[in-house]
Amino acid sequence: MHIAVVIVGFRNAGDILECVSALERSTYRDFEVVICENGGDEAYRQLSALLSGMRPGGRDVRCLNAEGNVGYAGGVNICLRETTYADAWWILNPDTEPHVDALAALVHRLVRGDCDAVGGTIYLPNGRIQSYGGRWRAWFGRAVSLGFGRVDGAVARATVEKELNFLSGASMLVSARFVREAGLMREDYFLYCEEVEWCIRAARRGLRLGFAPNAQVVHRAGGATGSHVEIKMRPKLPIYLDERNKLLLTRDHFLRRLPIVALSSLFLIFMRFGRRGAYRQLRFALDGWLAGLRNERGRPSWISF
Repeated sequence: MHIAVVIVGFRNAGDILECVSALERSTYRDFEVVICENGGDEAYRQLSALLSGMRPGGRDVRCLNAEGNVGYAGGVNICLRETTYADAWWILNPDTEPHVDALAALVHRLVRGDCDAVGGTIYLPNGRIQSYGGRWRAWFGRAVSLGFGRVDGAVARATVEKELNFLSGASMLVSARFVREAGLMREDYFLYCEEVEWCIRAARRGLRLGFAPNAQVVHRAGGATGSHVEIKMRPKLPIYLDERNKLLLTRDHFLRRLPIVALSSLFLIFMRFGRRGAYRQLRFALDGWLAGLRNERGRPSWISF
């Protein structure tokens, strides 16, 4: 099975170099790496130069230069269209470091034939679990990361698969059937919730999700967006899009629940930011919430690139 590893970058060539270096050590060898740079011509030149000569999977790394910042989903879709011959695609965040056996474990689970996309165990740098995948709580418009905060990573595959209804976008292996039946990622989300929407859409079309416990990946979360710094320091982009896209996902798949989700989201925004005195971030969240109510999509107009 030939795998195309898909990475979307935004002016973070150092992160991508570490990720590709980890991929060079992979025990599974039938793969190639294709990267979409969203950060402009100079970022593309720097990335291409930094990765020159690297041959993970025995092939040259391919770097693609997006025409402007097309967002995460847009970058993924560019890579998918460029590698239509692949049997499956491993979508990896640029700030990840896969274990040497991670891809082998994902492929082993996929080829069993009872699922169409597979996730694994995502660790934070401190060794705690970030995610086994997630559960979308449709009445609240909120995602729950399964296993979050656990110290012991051992978990039964069947236990996770029973709860799972979306895979972590940090590491997900999707089959050709998954892409053919579900379609591409929604680019109008731009960033955040696109993998959740993709998995929910796929499930509604009869596709199934799997879990490979030994597909271990370390994720230095928020490297490009600043989404995991201290709450009072977080920038507008991740907060705004996170709140906006939760309402967009609800509108797209659970329309009748939108009034309830909108009210519960507003309450949770004040609980999350207001009670911690993060008033700038509260304003960012409210702006995103209002944008979601107005059904605003795509790249926000206030983003310069």
